[in-house]
Amino acid sequence: MAETAVGSVIDKLIPLLTEEANLLRSVHKEVAKFKRELQSILAFLKDADRRAEDEEDNINYGVKVWVEELREVAFQIENVIDEYTHHVAQKRQQHEQRSHRRKLIGLLQKIACFIIRLKPRHDTASTIQDLKQAVREINERSQRYGFNSTQQGSTTTAQDNVWYDPRNNARFLQDTEVVGIESARDELMNVLERESPSRIVILVVGMGGLGKTTLAHQAYVRAKGRFDYHAWIEVSKLYNKVELLRSLMKKFCQARKESAPEGIDAMNEETVTTKLRDYLQGKRYFVVFDDIWNISFWADVANALPGYNGSIGRIIITTRDVNVADFCRISSFVHLHELQPLPWEKAWELFCNKAFLHDLQGQCPTHLRELSDSIVKRCEGLPLAIVVLAGLLSTKNKTLDEWRKLSTSLSSELVSNRHLESITKILSLSYYDLPYYLKSCFLYFGIFPEDYSIRHGRLIRQWIAEGFVKPKKDKPIELVAEEYLVELINRSLVQVSEVDFDGKAKTCRIHDLLRDIILKKMEDLSFCRVFSRNDSNFKVLTRRISLLHNARDAFQGSIPEASHVRSLFIIDSDTIPNSLVQTMVVNFNLLKVLDFEDAPNLDHLPKDIGDLFHLRYLSLRGTRVRLLPTSIGKLINLETLDLKLSLVYELPVEINKLSRLRYLLVYNWDYTLDWSIHSIRGVKIPKGIGRLKSLQKLYFVDASIVGVDVFKELRELTELRKLGMTKLRSEDGTSLSECLKEMKHLECLDISSTEEEELIDLESMSSSPPLSLRRLYLKGHLRKLPDWIPKLQNLVRIRIRWSKLEENPLKSLQNLPNLLELGICQDAYCGKELHFEKDGFPQLKVLSLYDISSLNSLAIAKGALRNLENFNIGNCPQLEEVPSGFQHLRNLKDVLFFDMPIHFLIFQNFECLQCISLVRFVYNIDGRDESFTLPWVMKAQDYILQHADEKEEWAAMEIVEIWRKMREISTEGRDLIPPISHAKFSF
Repeated sequence: MAETAVGSVIDKLIPLLTEEANLLRSVHKEVAKFKRELQSILAFLKDADRRAEDEEDNINYGVKVWVEELREVAFQIENVIDEYTHHVAQKRQQHEQRSHRRKLIGLLQKIACFIIRLKPRHDTASTIQDLKQAVREINERSQRYGFNSTQQGSTTTAQDNVWYDPRNNARFLQDTEVVGIESARDELMNVLERESPSRIVILVVGMGGLGKTTLAHQAYVRAKGRFDYHAWIEVSKLYNKVELLRSLMKKFCQARKESAPEGIDAMNEETVTTKLRDYLQGKRYFVVFDDIWNISFWADVANALPGYNGSIGRIIITTRDVNVADFCRISSFVHLHELQPLPWEKAWELFCNKAFLHDLQGQCPTHLRELSDSIVKRCEGLPLAIVVLAGLLSTKNKTLDEWRKLSTSLSSELVSNRHLESITKILSLSYYDLPYYLKSCFLYFGIFPEDYSIRHGRLIRQWIAEGFVKPKKDKPIELVAEEYLVELINRSLVQVSEVDFDGKAKTCRIHDLLRDIILKKMEDLSFCRVFSRNDSNFKVLTRRISLLHNARDAFQGSIPEASHVRSLFIIDSDTIPNSLVQTMVVNFNLLKVLDFEDAPNLDHLPKDIGDLFHLRYLSLRGTRVRLLPTSIGKLINLETLDLKLSLVYELPVEINKLSRLRYLLVYNWDYTLDWSIHSIRGVKIPKGIGRLKSLQKLYFVDASIVGVDVFKELRELTELRKLGMTKLRSEDGTSLSECLKEMKHLECLDISSTEEEELIDLESMSSSPPLSLRRLYLKGHLRKLPDWIPKLQNLVRIRIRWSKLEENPLKSLQNLPNLLELGICQDAYCGKELHFEKDGFPQLKVLSLYDISSLNSLAIAKGALRNLENFNIGNCPQLEEVPSGFQHLRNLKDVLFFDMPIHFLIFQNFECLQCISLVRFVYNIDGRDESFTLPWVMKAQDYILQHADEKEEWAAMEIVEIWRKMREISTEGRDLIPPISHAKFSF
């Protein structure tokens, strides 16, 4: 992380040298020298960081101190630069009306003299000189530590570094000790035994401690006897390619009790590769490469493992990085198995087997059940954590006090208890393997509470605001940031909580135990201080602060010491005093990120918010803030302004000064008008907003503003990727079309009319449709589906509501090659039949049909919707039968029926749905959307059929009456009542 800190400083020095060259020559001279000094030691830092992290408690103390000192000085340098640039900007703003170049230069020279004459604590040139000297002294001290870039490894003895690694036990477990991997093992065995002459690579991927080695070994011991040659190779992180190939040859020979080829230890790479290929030619062989870190590993061994001319090869590779598969696919068939955490039942079984095996025969005593349950839940199905924690608890007295101590202090025990250090070290290996530019991105997850899923867009924009994402030529910085997130996911460090319809991560999180580990690292590195209710200590150099669970009281006393904080997060706070917000804004004048999203009761933004010159990200999402102060126009570096679901309905004219603004997200949702065209309330934009040339996302804009030519302003925003508009009138169609012609990069368009009956005229777009569109939302009356929509070859999602189409829209949409989601809702179609024809919608994954009052027939031809995974249908009162053709949908995983008629629920035959993994029936009961399972519905149907004399009575009931009656009538009926779960869904 010292490398990251110093690299960040150098990135700031470069524009400072170019932009301010004529501003302060004395400062410029010192900055240039400073930059050279920092660059001279930057090459050493990657190794320094590695050594400071790999063996934290055994590290050569001198190296650790050197890294920490350098990081602290780098922070101080960053402070000086940010304060300096802020000061210069203030002076520029005071004289921005003076445009004559000579006068401006003369003025700036006066400013330079003024800065040099400031008091010592504000003297930029003097401070830089002092810090440069400090860096030089730190660098010189490193020589006395005997540290340079060519030295590798720790100076500690081998004995000092010994720690118990439970992964070594994986190859010696008895079958009775292995829990929860039976189905995964059987899957691997099926692939190993597949009759195929080709070479097959099986990739077992998962986070550290998930049981990859255990699974691979279970398959290895069962399958190795079916091959002529077999070998198990443990691959070190820094392996030698030739030594690896020699070892493979020796293991093959050893398994067959043969002598290794003479002179093998002297063979070069080409010779040993040829020897292996000849040895395996025409044979059946099986090899496991365990714990691979190098994504290009396959390129090092592929030539030695033949896959043709009679050779049949099966190779298992275990790794934390799914990118290893990409290299394997170049020359082999790859079967990817992403190992999942243990389900609750298996996790509990494993825990009890380890914690209570010797004295209680694997049974948890009643008085420890609740605490044990809590501990197992914290492990989140991670076998390593379960085994180690259960092993430690097996040595403890079986008393509540003894177990409560571990349960309540698990976070601190993970980083201090030597019995648990294997969990910390194994999980930390993936962090240490990260390139420096990803470490800060990963640590960012520790800012949020445990079990907290972060939206993809929020995370990406905050990384960019922090400066973590380095621009690449010809690639939008947002795309680079997405690549960072994908890499963290592929490395099994970040878990995807919710997948969007297009397969991308919608929300993501990290394992709670991993978070416990990085919290300590964040504090040690001064990356972030996370405050909870009982915290009080504060590290002065901390760059970020996260206030969790109403921790403001613990933090308030530290505000004066936190003036150099760069990011502030208020999370899960019921109330936050306006005085505290005011104090933070006044004191934290170097903030880049200010996130109030999780402070729903915030109702005021200080008038001094504009003093946060460096602010790049401001979120008031979900707060009760109604007005933006006029000083908002001073935030000239602001890139993201998130006002979604706040109470801001009108933007001040000062917003037009935010020339760097890229994301303006603002609208309010009225939950009392759910499923109404008026549910979303757009914002009134000021005249002149067209000056914001950098805007990429703008939604939702009220199109009916009086006194502002909205479309004239929008035509200037040519960089928009997403545009949302409300209250469109029929006469606005041509103006909207003219706007969209200028938006060559537009990917998402969301428009709604003033009323459900108001016509949206989109026909004028036919001559030049927005071909870059990927997502299209149309809400309002259409004469017919616009004929330019079938031309949108990039379209992946379309939703239409209140369109009242008389012609079947399926014919126009069914051949869109990339369409993944289709929604037809709120009488968007007025016909009686929908027929999905053969080969139609070849890529569609999500289909939603809701509130189509006239629909009475739905048919799916064989070959249609062949990739459909999710089907949602609801509130179609005329639909009396289950859609025909369900049996053809081989990939269907999730079916949701919402508010369907009672006769549909009671009298339909749902047997064709039994092969689908998840089928739900959702009804509104007492104001809540409640979910019923398919087994319950079918049992209820059987019960009702047995009481056929009451058939008409049942059919006339409301769903709430049926549910209540089933609870009341008989023991059999009561047994049918499922535990009702609140249903979360959207169309």
